[in-house]
Amino acid sequence: MRVILGAAIFFCAVVLLRAEISVEIDLQEQRAYLLQNGRPVLASPISSGRYGHLTRTGSFTVLEKERSHYSSMYGKIVDANGNTVVADADADMQVPRGGRFIPAPMHYFMRFNGADGMHAGYLPGYPASHGCVRMPEQYAIAFFNAVQVGTPVTVFGRTPVNRYYSGQPQRAWPPRFGPFTDPRFLPPPPAPWSR
Repeated sequence: MRVILGAAIFFCAVVLLRAEISVEIDLQEQRAYLLQNGRPVLASPISSGRYGHLTRTGSFTVLEKERSHYSSMYGKIVDANGNTVVADADADMQVPRGGRFIPAPMHYFMRFNGADGMHAGYLPGYPASHGCVRMPEQYAIAFFNAVQVGTPVTVFGRTPVNRYYSGQPQRAWPPRFGPFTDPRFLPPPPAPWSR
């Protein structure tokens, strides 16, 4: 009995290890999909690059993963008292005397093209980043745990221009993979530390 149980566990582990994981990012729909063997298992809303900093389309791979990453290029500038002077600052901007540049947090960072990657961040409902693909934290954690360095990432679609002006999220129809009503496709529950 132990041999059969051990063989069954080994077989399941081998099947899971051989599962082909990939990511597809639809700029038009503003959604990222985690695929296992070509089938979507999780869909996340995103905020991709805004005008002037558009997220590049193409086929990439995950180049690096870092749980507690901070941007070397973007962040905010605070004065000597810690008050924000420039909320959307570049690292090369002049800092007031006594102030400092604070790099933007990009937790659960998965770099896939140059400085761009997927990470946890603020989603205003329209493309707003400097080229990265922001996700709600719980989705970023799920993607981060599922992908490895070398995981294929495909970015496609056209960034919707009308979202720059309305400030309202708009649903593209029809969605690429259809609605996710199956409970297996729901986002993971919030982490205990985020409550």
